[in-house]
Amino acid sequence: MAPASFARAPVDKFSSTYDLPSSGGLQVRPPALFREEDRASEGLMEATEILQSRNPPTVTAPLPSMLYVVALVAVGGLAFASWLAAWVLGKDEGDEKMRQVSDAIREGAAGFLSTQYASIFKLAVVVLVGIFLMYLVREPPKNLPQVASWRLAFCVAVSFATGCILSGIAGYVGMWVAVRSNVRVASAACRSFQEATAVGLRAGAFSGVLVVSMVLLGIIALLFGVRLVVPAALHQLPFLLVGYGFGASFVALFAQLGGGIYTKAADVGADMVGKVEADIPEDDPRNPAVIADLVGDNVGDCAGRGADLFESIAGEILAAMILGGSLSQQLPADARSGYVLFPLAIHAMDLIVSGIGIMMTEAPKSSKGIDPMEVLKSGYKVSVGLAGVGIVVLCRLLLYTEEHPKAWMHFSVCGLVGLGTAFLFILVTQYYTDFNFPPVRQIAQASLTGHGTNVIAGMSVGMRATAAPAGIICVALLCSYKTGMAALDGSPSAGLFGTAVATMGMLSTVVFVLAMDVFGPITDNAGGIVEMSEQPETVRNITDSLDAVGNTTKAITKGFSVGSASLACFLLFSAFLDEVSELAGERVGAVDISVPEVFLGGIAGATLVFYFSGQCMTAVGSAAQEVVNNVRSQFRERPGIMDGSQKPDYASCVSIVTRAALREMVAPGIVATTVPLCVGFFFRVASSGNDRLIGAKAIASFLMFATSSGVLFAIFLNTAGGAWDNAKKYIEQGVHGGKGSAAHKAAVTGDTVGDPSKDTAGPSLHVLIKREVCSKRDPYCVGGREGRKAERKEGRKEGMLRLHFLETSRHSSEKAKKLQQIGAEGWKGCEASFCRVNFGALWMENDGDATRERKSLGVFPFGEVIVHDNIGLLTALRRHLSERP
Repeated sequence: MAPASFARAPVDKFSSTYDLPSSGGLQVRPPALFREEDRASEGLMEATEILQSRNPPTVTAPLPSMLYVVALVAVGGLAFASWLAAWVLGKDEGDEKMRQVSDAIREGAAGFLSTQYASIFKLAVVVLVGIFLMYLVREPPKNLPQVASWRLAFCVAVSFATGCILSGIAGYVGMWVAVRSNVRVASAACRSFQEATAVGLRAGAFSGVLVVSMVLLGIIALLFGVRLVVPAALHQLPFLLVGYGFGASFVALFAQLGGGIYTKAADVGADMVGKVEADIPEDDPRNPAVIADLVGDNVGDCAGRGADLFESIAGEILAAMILGGSLSQQLPADARSGYVLFPLAIHAMDLIVSGIGIMMTEAPKSSKGIDPMEVLKSGYKVSVGLAGVGIVVLCRLLLYTEEHPKAWMHFSVCGLVGLGTAFLFILVTQYYTDFNFPPVRQIAQASLTGHGTNVIAGMSVGMRATAAPAGIICVALLCSYKTGMAALDGSPSAGLFGTAVATMGMLSTVVFVLAMDVFGPITDNAGGIVEMSEQPETVRNITDSLDAVGNTTKAITKGFSVGSASLACFLLFSAFLDEVSELAGERVGAVDISVPEVFLGGIAGATLVFYFSGQCMTAVGSAAQEVVNNVRSQFRERPGIMDGSQKPDYASCVSIVTRAALREMVAPGIVATTVPLCVGFFFRVASSGNDRLIGAKAIASFLMFATSSGVLFAIFLNTAGGAWDNAKKYIEQGVHGGKGSAAHKAAVTGDTVGDPSKDTAGPSLHVLIKREVCSKRDPYCVGGREGRKAERKEGRKEGMLRLHFLETSRHSSEKAKKLQQIGAEGWKGCEASFCRVNFGALWMENDGDATRERKSLGVFPFGEVIVHDNIGLLTALRRHLSERP
């Protein structure tokens, strides 16, 4: 038998050109199934020649120039961040008392983060080894045929490690600048409201610019790096970087958990004893827990949120790149790179437009009659306007094709929908958490009648606040999906990409949003420093006004994060189903919750959301009890603390909270990691007799229920907590009796309930949601190998060459009908073999003795075809090329 040779490669699905998959032009031999003199073999060779006659392989083509432009902008972002840090650190640090308080905060924050990150990275090493081994034993995916298992495992492991390291660096460096900025904001407040606002915002902007720049540079470096291991085409590269988002989310989950437990345990302990029992003001230097409280603002709200948003941006960029890469295969070769690189270009634009908005934000010198939130919104509106123009320009530059000349307009609308969604989220969150609006004032009014009515009012505000964001998310998701479908003649994959563009539009001003978020803890710390250093009341009034706005901006960022997580989870869920289909070798197009196992998987997902949140709240409560006991004992043992003759022991509270936070963050993290694994594995083992994909379907239901319930519950926790906090600050301005009144004490109780809600459970939930979807793309819940063996046995029994053209969500049923049931019947001369087209990639699997060769024959996107010989294959090819739309 004389074998012939042919090349493997990806094929363009809709254009008139067909590239053969190739590993740099490597020639491989087909399976020895047919005699060369057999007429069927002639058909196979002619079919191969049809495909080989098209464009030459492009796997090793250089990466597009746009990638270098994005990298240049990201490097410029790092330079801008360095300039912001130098500008802020060049400001005056104030008097000696201010510097002493600031030094104590720095020392506590650095000590906690060093210990916390050491613990996180030890756990990350264990997970890294597990990921490498898991991908090492799985079969290479058919959308990456040239990738050996060890190469795939190496790429995913390296991307996971890179995500972990960069996420940790982003959080730590952001905290490092924040703990040096707070004293400078306090000092600036002694001079003017205008200067204090500028220093606080630019200090926060450092974190925003740093995070986005590092995300972009990390992805670009990996795109270049993995090509040294795997010579893949551009649209295939994002599949090799799935570990990047998972690594970032792994660090973010523990950073958010540990930082949230730390900050709220100290805050609750300080408030309950200091304000309620000892009747002393907030941030009073006589309170032994006050330094721990100020440290917590930095490790939770700065470092934790920095790692959190790093994870959000990284995961959403990769999901959009994967969808863009899949969609691009339906387009001409010269238009493909734009769809893959569009998410990177959007965030490069974000660095520019948000930087302009930040530099144009300027407050008046006097704070009288000025709402600081309106000052911040004025700069944000500039960024939104520029981003709107930038989205349209980038869509025209990157998403235009001659075959679909109006597609870029549809995708521009999707991006503008996302941008509008972000702005609406900010307005809705401000309405429910700013004391200039009725909801917060209703909570303050309820405080007049006691602690219980305050808590009831706060919970009702949080519950009502879920309706508007949920409606906005639904409208944005549906509009972007339908508009995206219309861009490419009703293609569902274009609808998914439209949703991805909307997500990118929502994140197109994330630098400014993160700047406003970090502005909150910095100004909160500045207020504490002013109080502890005994500055004049006028200075405290300035920092109080900035602090109140900081609570609103932090709530805005949390709502913004939840909203973007909602859109991103829809993309990630689609990617999860595609990955399961790839592993299983058959399309998973729908999840039927009427199946008991699937429904129970959904119940488990919703249960995890509430159980995980309960663990977070319990962790804060347990740590806070230790703080309360320590502060009470210090007041008893050192009675001179109250008259200033004795100093409190700040270090003991810092030590207690550090140990408690590191201890308590472990249990929720383990639950979040292991429960989904157990659910999928249990149903796969217990119920796979009738459906080998039941484990995967149960996990899909798990993810859907967890996402829907988690998004709403996170909005409730974040909004209620922010509303309770600002109701307290509203009363402290002199309303309803002011500080020390019965209404104020009731508001403090509500604030202590809201603290772990808005700063621990709520932010951790949105990390949990996306981490679950990102991490469940593994083969443990799919009976992959066993299923494929059974199918190959079935192919042997039939004794025919079977070509499966699996219809996926990327193609309409009308198009699928064009190639169905083609081929001659009755020919049984083919040796045992089995051919499959999976996601448009046609493979021949030779089930000979101990080996199985795979050879790519081409790509056919439509329907299912059964052909009984190679003449039928040739007929199918010819008809496909002639009837191709």
